[in-house]
Amino acid sequence: LANEMKQNDKIMCLLEQRQKNAIRNINKAINEFQKNFQKPETRREFDLSDPQALKKDRPARLSDDDPRCTVSGLQKFMGEDLNYDQRTKFQKEQFREWSLQQQRDWKNALADQKFADDLHDKNRIEIDQKTMEQHRKEEENRRAVCAATKDFNRNQAAEVADRKKLEKYQKMKDDMDEISSLLQGDLLSENPKQAISSFGPHRVVTDRWKGMSQDQLMAIRNSQQQQVLEKLRLKEEERRREAEWDKQSLQIARAQLILERHQQRQNRERRQALDNINAELSQEQKSKNICLKEEEYSNFPTDEYYAQFNTTSR
Repeated sequence: LANEMKQNDKIMCLLEQRQKNAIRNINKAINEFQKNFQKPETRREFDLSDPQALKKDRPARLSDDDPRCTVSGLQKFMGEDLNYDQRTKFQKEQFREWSLQQQRDWKNALADQKFADDLHDKNRIEIDQKTMEQHRKEEENRRAVCAATKDFNRNQAAEVADRKKLEKYQKMKDDMDEISSLLQGDLLSENPKQAISSFGPHRVVTDRWKGMSQDQLMAIRNSQQQQVLEKLRLKEEERRREAEWDKQSLQIARAQLILERHQQRQNRERRQALDNINAELSQEQKSKNICLKEEEYSNFPTDEYYAQFNTTSR
């Protein structure tokens, strides 16, 4: 026990020394981090205690257009102008350049105006000459067109008169042909073949159809009678199939009922056999438990039994 206590004390000393070293390393790392990444000049409130604040601060007024020179700052008053000489010189140079530029623009404008006036006079003379020539040509063309139009109208009137005569003759001929066609056609003679459609003999033209013939009516009646007989035959076959289906369903239900009763009987026999086996196993387990209790009370531990455990612990 003393050796174990000494060993534990050594372990505690080692752990304590290790913990002190870990704390020392952590504090050293914190100091290094603060030294490298948390310098005083990087703090938010450093500007309140900066010893170089006055050297780093900018003057109250750098120029006349300094945005810090507000009305309430009282850094600029009427009559104070730091850039007066430079601004005056720049304004004079700018005014001189503007004057020279205006003179050059005025001379260029006069030259352009003179050139434009000369060009306009020249173009106007050419346009007047072209207009007179065009007017003369149009007059000649107008005379030629009038003469050609007069001749064309004369010829056109003759052609129209001849065409009217031919149209009148053709109309009279067409009327006579139409009258004879109507008198000899299928419409007035009520020919039944005229109702047959061009899409097939089973279709008719409704505005020419005069009704069904006796053969067609007889064929429709025979077809209806055949449909009635066919429907009765189908109903009889359906009734027979339903009767057969009901018979088969009844047989299946009876067979299923017999099978369920047989399965219930087998399950009942299996359950009874399993209960008997469980009862026998329970009886055997009880007898074994009684024997074990008797052995436990009769077998007391000896010195050899305890010696075995002492040897194992060593």
